[in-house]
Amino acid sequence: MPFKINIGTKQGKTYKLETESEALVGKALGEIIKGKDISPSLDGYEFEITGTSDKSGFTSMKDVEGIGLKKMLLGYGKGMRKRPKREGKRKRSNPTPRGLRLRKTVRGKIISNAIVQINLKPTKEGPKKLSEIFQEQNKSEAPVEKN
Repeated sequence: MPFKINIGTKQGKTYKLETESEALVGKALGEIIKGKDISPSLDGYEFEITGTSDKSGFTSMKDVEGIGLKKMLLGYGKGMRKRPKREGKRKRSNPTPRGLRLRKTVRGKIISNAIVQINLKPTKEGPKKLSEIFQEQNKSEAPVEKN
């Protein structure tokens, strides 16, 4: 199954890429990988794996060893965005509710074939800029004219 790779830059631009690379299987969150392992056009780049998610949408966490699913008790943050039931639709003064912890399913930090999406951050630049490599994604949408 192909991996959907998102490369996020410091400028806030995200470049998307799909690859069938088997070099990513077995790598862990936080590891540095070479760009040529992903695609030959990314030769010279180095990327850090910042996050992954599987086909069901479960996120990977650095605290969980292995490749399997595990239920963890999570506070408000990565893997949990749920509002407490008692608040309902009213506005809340604090965006992160105090004391809210729920048991959520997360995946281990090792990349396996169950992983669908991989998020990367460039740590070393190559000879060509990412905007030159991904020219078709660099175009802005044409303005829509109203009749």
